[in-house]
Amino acid sequence: MKLLLGRTIQDNDPVYLTARGAHAALICGKRGSGKSYTLGVVVEELIAQAENQVIPIIVDPMGVYHTMIQANLAQQEALFEWGLSTKGYDIRLLIPGEPDLLYDRDVLAALKDRGVAVVSLQLNPSDLTPDGWCDLFDVDVNKPMGIVLFRAVQRLSHKDENFSIQQIIKAVELDGRAQDTSKEALLNRLEAARGWQIFSEDHYRPLQEQFVPGKVNIVDLSRLEPGPRGRRNLTVSIIARNLFRARADARLREEFNLASPLPRVWMLIDEAHQFVPSGSSTLAKDQLVRWAKEGRQPGLSLVVATQQPSAIDPEVLSQCDIILSHKLTTRADIGALNSLSQDYMGSELRTYIRNLKRTGEAVLVDDELETVAMLRIRPRRSQHGGSTEPPQEENAFDIW
Repeated sequence: MKLLLGRTIQDNDPVYLTARGAHAALICGKRGSGKSYTLGVVVEELIAQAENQVIPIIVDPMGVYHTMIQANLAQQEALFEWGLSTKGYDIRLLIPGEPDLLYDRDVLAALKDRGVAVVSLQLNPSDLTPDGWCDLFDVDVNKPMGIVLFRAVQRLSHKDENFSIQQIIKAVELDGRAQDTSKEALLNRLEAARGWQIFSEDHYRPLQEQFVPGKVNIVDLSRLEPGPRGRRNLTVSIIARNLFRARADARLREEFNLASPLPRVWMLIDEAHQFVPSGSSTLAKDQLVRWAKEGRQPGLSLVVATQQPSAIDPEVLSQCDIILSHKLTTRADIGALNSLSQDYMGSELRTYIRNLKRTGEAVLVDDELETVAMLRIRPRRSQHGGSTEPPQEENAFDIW
């Protein structure tokens, strides 16, 4: 599987990313340099080359990738020069919680008129481990509140079936060993979590069944609050944990030539410093570090995109076998990326970055092939929603 990313700046030769296995990749660049645009190119190529063999999932904290349902008419001429045509993609916009409560009704109607499939992403309290519930409420598992909460969730988990927040509340209330003060504090937190409307009480489908191969699965987090223990991180943590477990089971079946219920997964996270920050913890961080370190065997690829590579946890950066960097200007960001330089590059990574001149230019480092390429990213086939104004047809090819 070869993904066309662009052409070399010097010789105009095509540049491909070989994606036959799982990868951990970094896409970075300062604001306006083309980072989000390039992430969209990777998704387009995954769908074109892998068809139903891969599930692409975009974690979208900004709410901009739904525009991929529309063809990029503004860059028709540029695409023709590249031997490509415009194309809109099937979009599944997965919204944690109830879309009607998070989105303006007119916006939802407009999205559906465009053909966007707006789907409620169904999460269940059982998707979160007893430790995960303690992390969510920032309570110490060795202190009274944490002990009571852990005990309640663990008791329900042993039944090996889905459960509701109301059942957790009941388990806490019936805990005869817990102090009333601990119970009251926990009940307040659980009622608050119930009010988020993010956990499904019924009609629950396993997470792995909610993502569809061959379509652009967008987890829209733009209406949820950020923060280390906010609902954005909670959602990503649950998705990453459950897909890892499901793909590990599927991979075992594949080893015995048995039918696999879940294809390989590529999860692409924009503004990734919100989820795997350097120097601090989040609800999602441990799970994403696990994807970066252990995802190759079960067939899980992770792409982290950010304006600030220095803000990404070094454990994740060190695992990236693909680096695709647009222009960077801050010393900290260039330094963080330069620390990933390898002997086969010929020069330090900072040298390549400083030679990038225009929007849409990037340096590609492929650790697996031990190659470095300076390239222009190809035009998007679908409409890009990450800029403040749409690209104009007359200057689109000059930019991209």
